[in-house]
Amino acid sequence: MQDIKTQRLDATDDGISQAATLLSSGALVAFPTETVYGLGADARNSLAVAKVFEAKGRPHFNPLIVHVGSADEAKRFVIWSNKAQLLADAFWPGPLTLVLPLKAGHELSPLVTADLPTLAIRVPAQASAQAILSAFDGPIAAPSANPSGRISPTTCAHVIAGLEGKIAAVLDNGPCEIGLESSIVSLLANPTLLREGGVTSEQINHVLGAPLETALKDEIVSAPGQLASHYAPSAPLRLNVTSALPGEKMLGFGDIDGDFNLSPSGNLAQAAARLFDYLHQLDSTPQPIAVAPIPSSGLGRAINDRLARAAAPR
Repeated sequence: MQDIKTQRLDATDDGISQAATLLSSGALVAFPTETVYGLGADARNSLAVAKVFEAKGRPHFNPLIVHVGSADEAKRFVIWSNKAQLLADAFWPGPLTLVLPLKAGHELSPLVTADLPTLAIRVPAQASAQAILSAFDGPIAAPSANPSGRISPTTCAHVIAGLEGKIAAVLDNGPCEIGLESSIVSLLANPTLLREGGVTSEQINHVLGAPLETALKDEIVSAPGQLASHYAPSAPLRLNVTSALPGEKMLGFGDIDGDFNLSPSGNLAQAAARLFDYLHQLDSTPQPIAVAPIPSSGLGRAINDRLARAAAPR
């Protein structure tokens, strides 16, 4: 892929207009959401979507999430259901992705769905993401704006470090509020959790009135974030430990301190927002990383999911 000059755009009316113009021309633009920075492309343009896979080095069997501005816009591309309406009413705009059957005449690139008859779709809440969607006036395919398998970006600097020279622009609107990717729920049969994320299982179960099923490990990849190895720093991770070995950097939590502490007070929302940024900073040295235990409740399950995938064999 030939290097191009990557612009940094401010999250002003002019910057958002430039971002929308670039997307309309088939270029790639990274932009913030409340979860992580996404790498945006016109979801109807196969040449543009192909550039996403090329820039990220992403396998083509791994489908992309499509971002739209509202639930009504989502209904143009997927077959809607009562459960989809319940979840959309509760969590959209917000950090929840739904997997639903594709609608006939959807006009999306088959690269977005990896030729599956389903689509992962969400409505982001972040103001500049909504502004880009409004200015562009179309569906935007947007996986996380980082090289495939590496740590997700929660700041403009993270995006530039991984993708400078490979994408047209980054819209800079500061750090992402949540800092973990969206939760993903499949509604193809019984509601099934495909990925823990910014909405907890307890919140989803409460809205549905029944517990989510859990995806089988050998289930076909039908949405992002299902690969065993993902979100990985260059250095190896050692999880659920109370102290670092000689030569290791320590990522603490609560009373277990370290070079960085995700949340000295044990606040899981604060830990989620800091996770990827601290991993980026720890990964700036070649030293292995030791990670303190994180409670497996609420957002802690999503944090532990990302850490387990980051520590998995590559």
